[in-house]
Amino acid sequence: MFEKLSEIICNYVEVEPENIHPESRFMEDLGFTSFDFMSMLGELEDEFDVEIDQQEAANIRTVQEAVDYLAKLSAE
Repeated sequence: MFEKLSEIICNYVEVEPENIHPESRFMEDLGFTSFDFMSMLGELEDEFDVEIDQQEAANIRTVQEAVDYLAKLSAE
C-alpha cells in the first residue's frame, strides 16, 4: 500500500518516489497544499474503494498515518 500511495503522491507534488518515507509529512516535507491533499483523498477513495471521513483525514499528517488509515478502512 505504501508503494501505491507513493505513486499517487507523485501525481500531486514534484517529489521523487525514493524521497517519500513513512515519516514524511504531507504539508511540511512533501509540499502539499490543502487543495492537493483533498484532491488526493478523492483519488485514494477511488483507488482503494473506501470512504474517507473528512474529519479523520484532517488528522493525517504523515504518509504512514495515511497508510495506516487506508489499511484500517480496507479491513472494515
